[in-house]
Amino acid sequence: MELRHLRYFIAVAEELNFTRAARKVGIGQPPLSNQIRDLENEIGAPLFRRLSNGAELTEAGGAFLPEARAILLQAEQAKQSALRAARGQSGRLRVGFTSSAVFNPVVPAIVNAFREKYAAVKFSLEEAPTTQLLERLDGEELDAVFIRPGSGDELQVRCQLLAEDPMVIVVPVKHPLSEMRTLRLDALARESFVLFPREAGAGFFDDIMAACRRAGFEPQLGQSAPQITSIASLIAVGLGVSIVPADMTKINVPGVRYIAIAGEAPTARLALATRRDERSSIIRNFIAQAIATQKSFANNNQIAE
Repeated sequence: MELRHLRYFIAVAEELNFTRAARKVGIGQPPLSNQIRDLENEIGAPLFRRLSNGAELTEAGGAFLPEARAILLQAEQAKQSALRAARGQSGRLRVGFTSSAVFNPVVPAIVNAFREKYAAVKFSLEEAPTTQLLERLDGEELDAVFIRPGSGDELQVRCQLLAEDPMVIVVPVKHPLSEMRTLRLDALARESFVLFPREAGAGFFDDIMAACRRAGFEPQLGQSAPQITSIASLIAVGLGVSIVPADMTKINVPGVRYIAIAGEAPTARLALATRRDERSSIIRNFIAQAIATQKSFANNNQIAE
């Protein structure tokens, strides 16, 4: 039994006339009659009573009609499900992000735009340090991750650069330098630095250290923060100073001051990482949305300037 047999049967059942049904399905009347007889032979019971002026359903035909319609509907639904999956319009997407990434407005904009456009995709978000995100991406536990790669990182993933944020100095509000509008990095030469552990993001950590060395001093590492978003809270209680992405100034932590860096300043790169050999349509759609959103932000910034 083939789907075309069901379509032919339904056409005759709706028209109750073989000639009109043949025109409806686009074949000749004799071939249509033959197809219906083949179907009846396969079922083992007549589906129609042939009349001089048309046809009528038998008891078997009446019982078969709703089932035939249901089968065709299910077949169409299966086809549409396959097409949605092929286009990346259904399925799941597991996205990871490092804690500081969400403070750049491009990240929530990408997520919101994708979820609105692909509402049928099951979407999940998980936070972790960059190193863990990349490990989970490689292990196929995550499908795409927003990370802060260092400028010298050689990552075995596909990286789409989304932003290069300027870095700023953060000091306690009672620090002697807290009233300064700008500071050179070497002003921090004798200060104790609050930083996240290097294993949480080696490249990003190394970029901060390298910027200080270019300014002529070796940073004195003091208190370690569990993650970059904890740095301001530790500085607020007087445990040192630090350098953070400018977007982190959106964290309203009483007791700290953010100061622009004068002269050569490090930047914090933000990227979307995916597997190099990725074939998933959903993930390709997410990458495309990230690129489109990033371009929109860049264009808006140019207009504002």
